[in-house]
Amino acid sequence: MPLYLEDFTPGAVFELGRIEMTRERILSFAREFDPQPFHTDEVAAKGSIYGGLIASGWHTCAAFMRLFVDGVLSRAASLGSPGVDEVRWLKPVRPGDVLRARYTVLAVEPHPRRPDRGTVRSLAEVFNQDGTLVMSLRAANLFSRRP
Repeated sequence: MPLYLEDFTPGAVFELGRIEMTRERILSFAREFDPQPFHTDEVAAKGSIYGGLIASGWHTCAAFMRLFVDGVLSRAASLGSPGVDEVRWLKPVRPGDVLRARYTVLAVEPHPRRPDRGTVRSLAEVFNQDGTLVMSLRAANLFSRRP
């Protein structure tokens, strides 16, 4: 059975799994989508304020999204999202980091004019292998109500 709006309750926590941020993934993503030197050039990155190659924050968002789809959305009556309210990149993500993600439901709001759907407001957190919070985001997701 899919997850419907009614299956989400404030305070519910979904542990979403893990993903490794390999050097190859970091370079590939950055070359295509965020070609700043500290994401694409290991020599230049060593001379940057980061002291080495780091993943694009957008890559960290994309890695979270993969885990979120696998852990929740693939089994939910998802209708997409009206957007993200806040993204924070708190610590650099480096080659070899293994990220894990957590999705916490903050609020559930039935749609005021469309009784077949509603919004889940959430906090997503991404941690590295040491348990350090590297990214957080607050978002809204739309879900169908149970038929």
